[in-house]
Amino acid sequence: MTPTRDLPQAQAPRTRSGLGINALQVVSIAWRAILANPLRSVLTTLGIIIGVASVIALTAIGAGSTANITKSLQSLGTNLLTVSSDVNTRGGPGGLVRQGGPQSITLKDVETIRALGSEIAGVAPTLQRSAQVKYQANNTNASIVGTWPDYATVRNSQVEFGSFFSDADNTGRRRVAVIGYQVAQDLFNGSEAALGQKIRIAGVSFSIVGVLPDKGNSFFTSSNYNIIIPLSTYIQRLGRADSSGEIKVSAVFVQAADKSQLDDLKNRITDLLATRHKKTDPTTYDFSVQNQADALASVNQITQTLTLFLGGIAAISLLVGGIGIMNIMLVSVTERTREIGIRKALGAKPRDILTQFLVEAFVLSVGGGVIGIFVGFGIAYIGGQALKISPVITVSPIVVAFLFSAMVGIFFGLYPALRASRLDPVESLRYE
Repeated sequence: MTPTRDLPQAQAPRTRSGLGINALQVVSIAWRAILANPLRSVLTTLGIIIGVASVIALTAIGAGSTANITKSLQSLGTNLLTVSSDVNTRGGPGGLVRQGGPQSITLKDVETIRALGSEIAGVAPTLQRSAQVKYQANNTNASIVGTWPDYATVRNSQVEFGSFFSDADNTGRRRVAVIGYQVAQDLFNGSEAALGQKIRIAGVSFSIVGVLPDKGNSFFTSSNYNIIIPLSTYIQRLGRADSSGEIKVSAVFVQAADKSQLDDLKNRITDLLATRHKKTDPTTYDFSVQNQADALASVNQITQTLTLFLGGIAAISLLVGGIGIMNIMLVSVTERTREIGIRKALGAKPRDILTQFLVEAFVLSVGGGVIGIFVGFGIAYIGGQALKISPVITVSPIVVAFLFSAMVGIFFGLYPALRASRLDPVESLRYE
């Protein structure tokens, strides 16, 4: 009997996995599966798109608002202290609640502040009211500001055409006016045409000696609609004295000679007014002295907090989008149960199935993130145009939103992928 030898069994070629699938093939298979249902894929990523777009748009508009507020405050003058009337209506452990009340700052107070010396670069008390302004058949409403010549430098209000009024104009109670850009446009259809013309403010004739440049509109000021006249003329012609004959002003703007002296100057003015008004307890002060830098920091903190809050709300859409991805991937696993069984029967390992479904979830999420970034740019631009704000788009919110969307895809795609990889191949083949 001739001995026989065992014939070698046929062996499948050795590859990285049972089907020889590499990373590129996994991505290709996942991409084809996504394209097989394009509408469903787009709807699945809608939550991610909305979340990423909202985060980018809100942070861009918020940063633009902060920059706009900062620019507006800085355009009103630098190294600035604002002294105004302030009445304490309640004190106690919870702090003070300050509300506006009767005006308490007098011209004598202002003269005393100006006498503080070289640490003060300029002082500008103001009185202000609205009035109708006429030129021939044209008329408009404007804010009439009575002040001193220092207003030009203290409030950064240098004229574009003509000149600002002088100390002699203020002392002589001359009826001269510096008008805002929009007032010139409304009454004269141009700034240069306004110089030397006579307008009537509340029935009183004034000669225009200067026109301010276009400063745009902001949250805090509409100086384009201002008309600035000498304070003495304002008091005489428009009336501003109480029953006691005291001249009280709305606010006083004090410019420090040096930024480093602002805090010391603020304390000196506070002590001076407390002494003059016979107020020993800070809770009874009838005035306030505010540092522009402090006001700017407070406003910026509020806008940044609001931006983060809105961004956090928008980020919830990313989580909702992640749940949508998980839901559709579970549906996909159910629909493709037989396909999974066939692949496993042909030698695919659980990690191959896991990788494929995880890549599908990842691609959906990242694709939604990329689309969301561009949609966010568009919303930021349109929103900025509507709000008249220049949105500030920075890299960090884009990176954070994109990475978060990618992590959402991995996190919410993991369970469906694990479920697919653990399906029994025999039961899967029987699935109808």
